[in-house]
Amino acid sequence: MPSATRRQGKTVGYIRVSSIDQNTARQLEGRKLDKVFTDKASGKDVKRPQLQAALEFLREGDTLEVHSLDRLARNLDDLRRIVTELTGKGVVVEFIKEGLRFTDDKNAMSKLLLSVMGAFAEFERALIRERQREGIQLARQAGRYKGRKRSLTPDRVKALKARVASGEKKAAIAREFGISRETLYKYLEAATK
Repeated sequence: MPSATRRQGKTVGYIRVSSIDQNTARQLEGRKLDKVFTDKASGKDVKRPQLQAALEFLREGDTLEVHSLDRLARNLDDLRRIVTELTGKGVVVEFIKEGLRFTDDKNAMSKLLLSVMGAFAEFERALIRERQREGIQLARQAGRYKGRKRSLTPDRVKALKARVASGEKKAAIAREFGISRETLYKYLEAATK
């Protein structure tokens, strides 16, 4: 009876940027990877298509390389859960920027280090958001903050409103215009004010 061939461990990269126009190249530049999964989405939750695909792809003996802790998860609970899940099935998880490597050994120091580094990353993001809110508030008070630039020109807004008025489905219109349904409703709401 022929012996079963065991899959050779793969080195897999996971890259995440928050927006479509951000550059993914710098995150795992120069790393030798067998496969790369890239999400262009917020890290606010773990329901990202390529993260889910990576988690399903990874097997015992594989290594997952991620640029930094905050690229994998935005909060400590998600970070711990993902790393624990992966290391529990024999996957090594490496964070390049922080120089951290987690394996399936039940080392208490590794768990502590993951929790401490994850907590620092979460705290740093909270500080950045707070400074951003304060900066926006100061700019508003000084009359310099105009808000986010509108994604549609006045002519496109007019066309959008006309199509909604003619009875077309709002979800289809939003997709065609490259905006979310929320944004579509905001444009419609602004027209009634």
